[in-house]
Amino acid sequence: MAKHWFWWFMTMACVVWYSTITVYVAIKGGGDIKHMLARLDATREREAREEREG
Repeated sequence: MAKHWFWWFMTMACVVWYSTITVYVAIKGGGDIKHMLARLDATREREAREEREG
């Protein structure tokens, strides 16, 4: 490893960066999906109410 410290460091930096991005996207994506499902549920309920009333 003494000869290839630069490449070891670059590899570890890429792994850390990729892991960070993966976790970030998973968390933000989960929140987006939660909000999307809530909006879809609200729309479905509104349409059902309008159908009963109209």
